[in-house]
Amino acid sequence: MTVSGGRVPLSVLDLSPVSAGSTPRQAIRNTIELAQRAEGWGYRRFWVAEHHFVRVASSSPVTLIGLIAAATETIRVGSAAVQLGHHASASVVEAFGTIDALYPGRLDLGLGRSGHRADQIRSAGVPPVHTPERPIQVRDGVVIPPPFSPGQLLDTVRLQAGLRALTLPGARPLDYTEQVEQIRAFLDSGYRSSEGVVLHAVPGEDAQIELWLFGSSGGESARLAGRLGLPFAANYHVSPGTILETVAAYRESFRPSARYPKPYLVVSADVVVAPDHATAEHLASTYGHWVYSIRSGAGAAEYQDPDTAQPLSEQQQRLVRDRITTQFVGTPAEVTARLAALQQLTGADELVITSVTHRHEDRLTSHRLLAQEWGLSHVRAA
Repeated sequence: MTVSGGRVPLSVLDLSPVSAGSTPRQAIRNTIELAQRAEGWGYRRFWVAEHHFVRVASSSPVTLIGLIAAATETIRVGSAAVQLGHHASASVVEAFGTIDALYPGRLDLGLGRSGHRADQIRSAGVPPVHTPERPIQVRDGVVIPPPFSPGQLLDTVRLQAGLRALTLPGARPLDYTEQVEQIRAFLDSGYRSSEGVVLHAVPGEDAQIELWLFGSSGGESARLAGRLGLPFAANYHVSPGTILETVAAYRESFRPSARYPKPYLVVSADVVVAPDHATAEHLASTYGHWVYSIRSGAGAAEYQDPDTAQPLSEQQQRLVRDRITTQFVGTPAEVTARLAALQQLTGADELVITSVTHRHEDRLTSHRLLAQEWGLSHVRAA
């Protein structure tokens, strides 16, 4: 599929952010409205993330996906991504299968490694081995900052508490690759246990669900997606410093599958669009505050009002500079040009856009202006 001017399709990634002074209940309603508008504006997919114990309301993506599917008609709906460290394979397939029974052929089951796995938490808060910091690069108009190290997280106590709360006592998450294979088996013709018993997911088996993997590095997720011939989503908006390695790992490891004879890559970007540059800069001015709340270890806070928030200190800015410099902020023409550069550099087949502002109306405007400038109203089959 292409859009006006030969551009690739755009999709939406939403976190159901809770703005300062608002509520999770309103955040859910905002997400439903955004999904309905995105469908009308020509976006191809609407994905929701999974986060727990923070001020975003997407803690139960499967429930939210069912609500969005019921409130829309044609747009694909999915997870970006189900964090496998918190879920059993069968429960994931059965939940998506239940939704697919009513809305067949519209679901994307995105899988990711949990950001709260014990090995990642152990590495967080531990100063990384000192290596000379790579300077910020600009490749064909795309900003590539130094990679962010988990060792830079300021406090991991909350992460550890969250992991314990999401895990049954004594439970051990499966190896990521093993769990992905389990899910593939449940979606296909049944999972064979170590005892030779074949288990069938009902509903779920033979459902019209598209399986995706998500990743922020050139590690296990990217290479597994390639080996299995699956579509892959690379998180530039989360880890801009590793985007080139991530994309290369996926492409280098890709083996054709029945559904995907060649790689299919989606790349994410964080975007704020407004009618003029100054307004866009103002609306995006508290994005750094939000990222800092995550990287400080406290978890995503309420999204602050740019009219009242105090500026970040220089020390705080250093912790989030990679994310601020790689946010796409400006007029529709400015942001479209930068997104086109990102697409060209990565060879993405599709871009997925996330946009967070304090006021829901500004977020709607951002997505609408981008859709118009990109040409989504003229979507046609390739």
